[in-house]
Amino acid sequence: MDRIQVGRISGAHGIKGWVKVFSHTEPPEQILEYSPWQLVKKGSNVTLEVKQGRQQGKRIIAQLEDLESRNDAEALLGAEIWIDQRQLAELEEGEFYWYQLEGLQVMNSAGERLGLLDHLFETGANDVMVVKPDESSIDGRERLIPYVEQQVVLEVDIEAGKIIVNWEADY
Repeated sequence: MDRIQVGRISGAHGIKGWVKVFSHTEPPEQILEYSPWQLVKKGSNVTLEVKQGRQQGKRIIAQLEDLESRNDAEALLGAEIWIDQRQLAELEEGEFYWYQLEGLQVMNSAGERLGLLDHLFETGANDVMVVKPDESSIDGRERLIPYVEQQVVLEVDIEAGKIIVNWEADY
């Protein structure tokens, strides 16, 4: 089964087994739409259904099956939350989930290989690609490249495993 990490358990909430959740989804409360969650912590793996959840202030809290007490919830502190990729919504042509871009080679329009896309992060203005060098890259530099379609990101070809960017090697 192909899985994707969508968050982690960041704490216990209350005395009835609710957990605080750090979500990687956008919007953050979208994580509650996926069930079951596969919780992975130090090599152990447990699958639990999401009974209910909500956004509370800036946090997401959730009640999972079989968690009855604060001690049950605290035992999951730090567990990664994984879901089956088939739970994700189908995207329109030209749209991608971040996990689909990670590991793709990044090349500039001059054909120079800049490295592999390690991960992305959000800045508020735009998303940023973290491109790390590999054995085939033009140099050993790590690059932060804005993910701005048409201006910087010219082409994404998942099947070919590459992203073409308008970005000079000496930037």
